[in-house]
Amino acid sequence: MSVASLRRAARESVSGLPRAFWWLWASTLVNRLGAFVATFMALYLTLERGYSASFAGLVAALHGLGGVASSLGAGVMTDRLGRRPTLLIAQSSTAASVALLGFMQHPAAIAAVAFLVGMTSNASRPAVQAMMADIVRPEDRVRAFALNYWAINLGFAISAAGAGLIAEYSYLAGFLGEAALTLLCAVLVFLKLPESRPERGSSAEKDEPEIGLGTVLRDRRYMGVVALSFLISLIFLQGSVGLPVAMGRDGFSPSDYGLVAAVNGVLIVALQIPVTRFIEHRDPQKLLVISGLLAGYGFGLTAFAGSIAVYALTVCVWTLAEIINSPTQMGLVVRLSPAHGRGRYQGMYTMSWAVAGLLAPLMAGYAIDRFGAQWLWGSCAVLGTLAALGYWLLMRGLPENGVQLSKDAAADDALAGDVVADDVLAAEVMAADVAPLAVVPTAVAPTAVIPVDGKQANTGS
Repeated sequence: MSVASLRRAARESVSGLPRAFWWLWASTLVNRLGAFVATFMALYLTLERGYSASFAGLVAALHGLGGVASSLGAGVMTDRLGRRPTLLIAQSSTAASVALLGFMQHPAAIAAVAFLVGMTSNASRPAVQAMMADIVRPEDRVRAFALNYWAINLGFAISAAGAGLIAEYSYLAGFLGEAALTLLCAVLVFLKLPESRPERGSSAEKDEPEIGLGTVLRDRRYMGVVALSFLISLIFLQGSVGLPVAMGRDGFSPSDYGLVAAVNGVLIVALQIPVTRFIEHRDPQKLLVISGLLAGYGFGLTAFAGSIAVYALTVCVWTLAEIINSPTQMGLVVRLSPAHGRGRYQGMYTMSWAVAGLLAPLMAGYAIDRFGAQWLWGSCAVLGTLAALGYWLLMRGLPENGVQLSKDAAADDALAGDVVADDVLAAEVMAADVAPLAVVPTAVAPTAVIPVDGKQANTGS
């Protein structure tokens, strides 16, 4: 492709999105650039502090449990207090707790603060996703979620390399650096992002009953999406919890795993935007079915891997599933969520990833220890098949575009349209300056990675 073609494709990928989206996108990128704890917490505990691998696993589990505990509460805050206050509270609290964690010495204190970090870091995700849905037009949401996911992976790729260099100098500097960048995110939110929560304007809207967590639980179609998200999450998380263990038992080194894992980040950075351009207006039902099969059988093929090249090939298969699934599923989640209850709906969706992050390591450890890695990969293939079947059944009867508007969708669309109309010119000016970015992957030693609000499985801001 010519340089002119690349510039035109980049301009079309980013044009038409409101200015507020790009500030939110920038906040996501900055947040992921500081992902030190997610990458090196296990090494910090075992090498720097001298604790056992079991204790590092306990800390990881407590961190994940904190994310589970905060998901629904953060969703309620997003609807009641607003998106902007929730983001400010979550990101400021995360900055303070991450900095505090770097100074903890006693095992009990480390475990307690790790739980607190899990709570605060996960609390921003429902607000980010709800705000993104508020400010972006429905027809642009798949593209917007893809761009946000691209920023997550770009930031994670850069932070993994930078965190390795920082860790050689000082682990404490890594904790404080992440705290500083997270605080910078809070400043960006405070200065640049207006509140986007839809207000109940008409008397009919004011008379509607308040949406509570019970409303979400009774929404069968939406809870079906949450359940399928949980299955998909269990599969994708094996890339960071099951794969390094299996490769280690097959005699491969940490650098070998780092090389294979780097394929995932490089492909997402390189392909997320062009693939999204291709799938943006295609049938979500077919896309989600295909992504479920690619995820399941991509990991299933790992049972036959015996070389670095074959392992890398399997990563290519399930990474394509990840690229397709993430923006498509997020678009479906938003369109099935009432505008005035998006925080609670997003909180429930966030909890599916948090619970999967808690159970995926247990699933991997039990399967590998009791039956062997081949059973783990076979289980992934079964889960992928079930997810694909579930998506097909769940979305039967929906319109061809794969979405069913909520009761207040018309007002929601009008609100997003007004926001976009005000900012289209600014977005197009920004688009004109977009240039291709390149990331040089760095092999990172596998760790019992703590699932923070990003690439573990890199699913949020």
